Amino acid sequence: MSFFSIRLPWNRNQVAQPAANVSASPPLNSLWLVTLTLMGFGLVIMTSASMDLGSSLANDPLYFFKRQLFFIGLGLIIMMIVLTISMRIWYRISHILLIVSAILLIAVLIPGLGTVVNGSARWIDLGFYRLQPSEMTKLFMIFYMAAYLSRRREEVHNNWAGFLKPMAILGLLVVLLYLEPDHGAIVILMATTFTMLFLAGARLHRFVLIMMVSFAGVASLAIMKPHVISRLTSFLNPWADEYVYGEGYQLTQALIAFGRGEWLGVGLGNSLQKLYFLPEAHTDFILSIVAEETGLLGVIIVLMLFAFLIGKAMGVARSAEKQGAYFVAYVAYGIAMVFATQTFINFGVNTGLLPTKGLTLPFLSYGGNSLLISCLMMGVLLRAEYELKTGQMLRHDSVEEAP
Repeated sequence: MSFFSIRLPWNRNQVAQPAANVSASPPLNSLWLVTLTLMGFGLVIMTSASMDLGSSLANDPLYFFKRQLFFIGLGLIIMMIVLTISMRIWYRISHILLIVSAILLIAVLIPGLGTVVNGSARWIDLGFYRLQPSEMTKLFMIFYMAAYLSRRREEVHNNWAGFLKPMAILGLLVVLLYLEPDHGAIVILMATTFTMLFLAGARLHRFVLIMMVSFAGVASLAIMKPHVISRLTSFLNPWADEYVYGEGYQLTQALIAFGRGEWLGVGLGNSLQKLYFLPEAHTDFILSIVAEETGLLGVIIVLMLFAFLIGKAMGVARSAEKQGAYFVAYVAYGIAMVFATQTFINFGVNTGLLPTKGLTLPFLSYGGNSLLISCLMMGVLLRAEYELKTGQMLRHDSVEEAP
């Protein structure tokens, strides 16, 4: 079978074609193409943004390039392995994966196990690699929710019990993420879960009530932490005297990068903001460097690539839903929502539409955890598309009960 084209190269029952047609290679799958394009462009722009930082930290301008290239290679291997795993396997182990992610979220809070960076305990230091459980929790929650919704669609639609069961699990994960804290992961996890429930047919009035409670909880937590209030207010006017060298500093430098880039940018490698003016230029604010070096045109192209990826994922989900493969459909919906939410938040933070929050841009920002989980999600999505094309999908009428 051909995973790259999601088609068999030939049909044994067909009459032999002319040599020119037989030698023609099948078209490259569009999901592969957009993924490789994002990773390739991300590697180039991340290298440009990190060369000076690599020189100062490790006396090697290609320090971050080498590490990111390693993770890209590892991510591609993961994608190839995941392409061989049936969606039935993910369905059967979905509850186990969720338990594993919860245990890891607890582990980061244990002194001696969790690694604290900038006041947040989000990592487990394995020596050669820092594992970030919150990244894998996004995908593992999608698997669990998809399996639950494929079995309990009627219950979710008709009564409160079916709706509140996943809410209880979501609440537990949110508490663990809040204790780290990782507010970005909380937003993505809640947005993804709510979207999956809504698409599964949960009634609107239940969402209204839950969202009111959620907003009240977020507001109360924000009031308890003065620095959160400062972040929520500083982005409205980051140029104010009290913010420009404090909470609003990153945003003002990001906006300067957008302004310098104008329409076509100053050219690859010519960014000034990456020279220690813009903190986290190679991670959370990589889009600002894209804007400065490639201009508005480059930003639009990046957003169009993400829009295509998200639209393709939604198309896979819709096709699976029409064919009764509800688990596959909800997994694809969840993956699409994770990419959409993360891209929207990162774009909003970089342009001042949203309060400043550390959140990577998938495939472009430096970081092994984000890149590997993004590759894992793309591998699952490609496998889902392959099973739909070949008629191997897990249908609703063949779903087994899971614990």
